[in-house]
Amino acid sequence: MLKPLIVMTCAVVSATAAGLGFIKLDDRSSAPAAEAAAATSAPAAIDPAAGDDAHATAIPKARDGHFWANATVNSHAVHFLVDTGATVVVLTEADAQRLGFDKSNLTYNRKVITAMGPTQAAQISLASLTVGNSTVHDVDALILPEGGTSLLGMSYLGRLSRIEATPSSLILHP
Repeated sequence: MLKPLIVMTCAVVSATAAGLGFIKLDDRSSAPAAEAAAATSAPAAIDPAAGDDAHATAIPKARDGHFWANATVNSHAVHFLVDTGATVVVLTEADAQRLGFDKSNLTYNRKVITAMGPTQAAQISLASLTVGNSTVHDVDALILPEGGTSLLGMSYLGRLSRIEATPSSLILHP
């Protein structure tokens, strides 16, 4: 019983560490480089001539080797690092505040371990999260108090019908 818990904890820690490690590297980069990476990662609808893939959305791999998704969360734009190793969607405090979550109304009582060490997170639910043609309602999420980047985790991705990774893009199927 303890072994699956340890394995899951290691997976979450590794995924979070990878995301936070990249965040720290990204903080040192120049603004034009960050804007260029964001510009190359806008989701695109698949060609309707593709048949069953007509409603799929492709997220191109950015120059940094990661998949960055521009999403709409509760009618607001949020830029996410796609992280299939994250159990849930994670929002930075800054993104959460832009979405209307008032820090004084949040309860930071979920223990999580990040690359920066243990911390407390606030558990929330997002009314809707959309990337391209893929919308999911009532998405579980966490808000982390430290900086970093928002992560598009499995509480969203796992509710899609299919996800495909190719050498050049990540394809989301609603």
